Amino acid sequence: MKLLLDTCTFLWMVGKPEALSARARAVLGDATNVLHLSAVSSFEIAVKAALGKLTLMESPEALVPRQMLRNGIVPLCLDHVHALKVHALPMHHADPFDRLLVAQAQVERLTVVTPDPAFAAYGVSVLW
Repeated sequence: MKLLLDTCTFLWMVGKPEALSARARAVLGDATNVLHLSAVSSFEIAVKAALGKLTLMESPEALVPRQMLRNGIVPLCLDHVHALKVHALPMHHADPFDRLLVAQAQVERLTVVTPDPAFAAYGVSVLW
């Protein structure tokens, strides 16, 4: 299964795994699944850390690439088709980071691993 990690899912996976649901832990630990982290999540982590809304044990520049490598997470770049897809999305979710993740999941046909119920309103496959 091709999975897109929501930003909170990635952060919990690498720093607070007990916050993940049992099902999320199982699929994230299954080596047959391909885990993707979007550049959108890296941007969200960087912005929130810079604003003091997210406390990390190390800089985002060190944490994200190291954890991606350690956990075999595949990077998902933000492309123009992803960004422009947001225009067609209904306003089920006001968070611009999450709206971009939804657009990427739709375009790339990825299942989103997230506790956020608003993702399902967009018709993307959600797992939690």
